[in-house]
Amino acid sequence: MRLKTFHRKKAVTVFFGCMLTLVALGARLTHLMLFESEYYAQKAQDLHERERDIKAARGEIIDAAGNVLATNRTVCTISVIHSQIREPEEVIRALAEALQMEEETVRKRVEKRSSIERIKTNVPKETGDQIRALNLAGVKVDEDFKRWYPYGSLASKVLGFTGGDNQGIIGLEVKYEDVLKGSDGKILTLTDARGVELPEAGESRMEPIAGNNLYISLDANIQKFAEQAASKVMEKKDADRVSIIIMRPQNGEILAMADVPEFDLNDPFALETDAASLTEQEKQDAWNQRWRNGCINDTYEPGSTFKVITMSAGLEEGVVSMEDTFSCPGYKIVEDRRIRCHKVTGHGAENFVQGAQNSCNPVFIEVGLRLGAERYYRYFRQFGLLEKTGIDLPGEAGTIMHKPEDIGQVELATVSFGQSFQISPIQLAATISSLINGGRRVTPHFGVEVRDREGALLSVLDYPAGKRILSKETSEKVRYILEQVVDGGSGKNAYLEGYRIGGKTATSETLPRSANQYISSFVGFAPADDPQVLGLCVIHNPKGVYYGGTIAAPVIREIFSNILPYLGIEKK
Repeated sequence: MRLKTFHRKKAVTVFFGCMLTLVALGARLTHLMLFESEYYAQKAQDLHERERDIKAARGEIIDAAGNVLATNRTVCTISVIHSQIREPEEVIRALAEALQMEEETVRKRVEKRSSIERIKTNVPKETGDQIRALNLAGVKVDEDFKRWYPYGSLASKVLGFTGGDNQGIIGLEVKYEDVLKGSDGKILTLTDARGVELPEAGESRMEPIAGNNLYISLDANIQKFAEQAASKVMEKKDADRVSIIIMRPQNGEILAMADVPEFDLNDPFALETDAASLTEQEKQDAWNQRWRNGCINDTYEPGSTFKVITMSAGLEEGVVSMEDTFSCPGYKIVEDRRIRCHKVTGHGAENFVQGAQNSCNPVFIEVGLRLGAERYYRYFRQFGLLEKTGIDLPGEAGTIMHKPEDIGQVELATVSFGQSFQISPIQLAATISSLINGGRRVTPHFGVEVRDREGALLSVLDYPAGKRILSKETSEKVRYILEQVVDGGSGKNAYLEGYRIGGKTATSETLPRSANQYISSFVGFAPADDPQVLGLCVIHNPKGVYYGGTIAAPVIREIFSNILPYLGIEKK
């Protein structure tokens, strides 16, 4: 009797256990059917769908004259679908031969069990068409785009380039990535449980959306003049590097920016040294150095071109006038330092305009001392020298300047003629542009407008006039003095018959001073009474004669002789 009772209880327990399990399973099934059906239906669909990207065409970069500087070439991506390959050996042999790859490399990718395996990208379209014509089961040939630069190395450090995924890496390509990149499309195909595509199901496509076109202020013709002039003086003087900036001082548009040596945009990773002998870090360092744009990424002691800033501050503040007289014995004593002039015998008696023509250090030291450290630093800030220019290129370097509390009389004296601190070439060009254009700060830039592929205007890139940093009256005086520098002073080698040219020379010694290496430069503008174009040339470590007035001023003269007529600036 007791045994029967035990069995009955056991049966009831099992029965209720089974019932609870069935109820739980029913509840779970109901939950899945009512609340998660869409999720699992999508998962099931995903298992039967195979997706391939269709790359979007990247927008073009177009210069001020309508020349296409960056565009696209059609290339192909070769892929294999393992489950669809019928003759593996035939596929391996055919792809290795067509793509000029090692058979072992192709074999590893063909035999890899994945939904889709990429064999090679950026394959020439002709090769892709040949592979497609072989009609190999399991081999996919998808058209893609590769960035192409019709002018090769022209403006390489400005334009920049893209990587294997067609994303911008440096220059305008990365700065305007959102404008240029577009949206990729998709190809969807259905497969059976084995992963084999169902031919009757066909393909569904989501078409890519091409990127928009970027129109820039750079002019390929002016860029050619600048690069040719830079390469010529670099070779002649066996210099390390030459940087040239040509811009419109009225609105900050940059017409040319050369930093030779440039590099081939269609082969940016090529190195002059044997790449196989370099470590990965050494290769990366070599690439970074090769791609570096000295016009914006590097700073230097500007030397006497910076006297334009001291001149502007002194005239604006009223501590000096054009008629003030000075005496230069060849040096000036500041505290315990004897700071010499470049003319060791001295310039003797001279007024302020003559001091500028002679690029006389004692004259400008005196102006700096009259201003005093506090006022000079205030003008440094007012002129925008403590901030970056905001140029639309990545990696702009900031000014390296003494802290206000560290500027003593000696530091003030050296800063006043452009030494003991550093700025970038683009900062100097933008600041002098602002001081001679009537006194409004400008933002140097390349981007002008964005249009779609059909040419419809989408947006105008706006660079509003900055704040006034100098009065019109002082700006006019500065232009007059700088014209005298070219007419009969240290900048006479920039004189161009028929044109009114203003400018300033510079020769600065690099650190350490004992190395006896120099930076020669010249900044010039035309016409002097109404500046429409400004040019800056910086020559790093020239051999032999290194004075800025002797070797840098003629470079700007040569460029101006070509581009002033081209820009429609007539002789007077």
